[in-house]
Amino acid sequence: MQKHKLYINGEYMDSTGNEWIDIINPATEEVISQTPKSTEEDVNKAIEAAFEAQKTWEKVPSNERGQIVRKLGDKLKEKRETFISLLIEEQGKPKDQATDEVDTAVEYFYYMSEWARRIEGEILPSDRPNENIMIFKKPIGVVAGIVPWNFPVFILARKVATALIAGCTIVLKPSQQTPNTAAEFTKIVDSMSEIPKGVYNYVTGTGSTVGNVMASHPKVGIVTMTGSVGAGVKVMEAASKNITKVNLELGGKAPAIVTENADLDLAVKHILTSRLTNSGQACTNAERIYVQESVAEAFTAKMKEAMANAKAGNPAEESDLDLGPLVSKDRLDEVHEMVEKAIQEGAQVLTGGKPLDRDKGFFYPPTLLTNVKHDHSIIKEEVFGPVLPIVTYKTLDEAIEMGNDTDYGLSSSVYTENYHEAMRVINGLKFGETFVNRENFEAIQGYHAGIRKSGLGGADGKHGLEDFLITHVAYMQYKTE
Repeated sequence: MQKHKLYINGEYMDSTGNEWIDIINPATEEVISQTPKSTEEDVNKAIEAAFEAQKTWEKVPSNERGQIVRKLGDKLKEKRETFISLLIEEQGKPKDQATDEVDTAVEYFYYMSEWARRIEGEILPSDRPNENIMIFKKPIGVVAGIVPWNFPVFILARKVATALIAGCTIVLKPSQQTPNTAAEFTKIVDSMSEIPKGVYNYVTGTGSTVGNVMASHPKVGIVTMTGSVGAGVKVMEAASKNITKVNLELGGKAPAIVTENADLDLAVKHILTSRLTNSGQACTNAERIYVQESVAEAFTAKMKEAMANAKAGNPAEESDLDLGPLVSKDRLDEVHEMVEKAIQEGAQVLTGGKPLDRDKGFFYPPTLLTNVKHDHSIIKEEVFGPVLPIVTYKTLDEAIEMGNDTDYGLSSSVYTENYHEAMRVINGLKFGETFVNRENFEAIQGYHAGIRKSGLGGADGKHGLEDFLITHVAYMQYKTE
């Protein structure tokens, strides 16, 4: 069994503490590795290393940084099968989903490398004679990158590639549940002599210790965290001590609106994907369905059949799976408790509804609920599991109003063949993104951002990169003689 080390200032090292965290395979419940619980001293050392490296890294020409980011993608691609296997083992993704995640991470490094010559400032006319106003875009400084367990390879790429191309250094903290892929990525960094010491640092441990130190440290320029609302609140509280910028992608409660003009087969296909991807453990997953009354019976029958036929299993041993295990016993218990509460409130289970009867692993089946009211807890609270409640509506305005009635504001979707209905929903919903007649997953050149409790700032594309930059204005007076 492998025991990981920390990676600070270009060197592997032991933690100054002597506590370890067991990493569990969620399909077998076996301990597959151990990672150190970093101490405050460890994290401070990593941040200091990143801070010192920042002084020279930001002066490296951006095209050279682009070449390095591109090479990181090349090396990740070379070890593609290793990362797929590690992701299946530590996180429980079916192989096709693990493959998609790794391949998308590779593409993310390639995409961000292309921004090397595209970070642009501006020159503005002045109100004064003999003066120009120049706006520079500069690196924000040390990035504290906190990666979640649900997409540990893709979101690592999202944070690392963006930080490096912007001219920032980074201290990366993977989830304490899924650090093995990040440890493997650190080997890639260590093999590249062109990455100066301290530009990339890797620390492991709990959010309460590592995350708090990272967020509260005065030499951190931005804290970028993907995780729960509760964790996001704690990061904001810690960052507030130094007025440190935060970039947060938090929870979601994505509504999917199905109108009477929808292609029901298409809607079922994409909503099923949007609910079962990563076993329902994604903040963009479709969490609640609003179906117009005139097609509710037909839609529900089709969705029941699709969910009942979806296959769950151990992705290391079984193929053609729709979903693997949930990430932990705690997650399994929480999902089932929410289903039980929904039943108590009057919901009816059409398929699923209780943990799968298997010797090992944290498996929960696709679960479809009807007779659900908009004010039920299963509609208000994020489930983060393969549970799909259906609510019916009469008018589109009613559906839009219910869709907006949430503490969250990340993803949403609408299914209709009527152009006018689609535009009404797009303009009526208050969310960071709306998917029309397709599954919920963002593009790397787009902008993935939420409102309300779903977060601050965003990721991907031009606007995601800009979060890692600061604006510096210079007023340039010149002589005419």
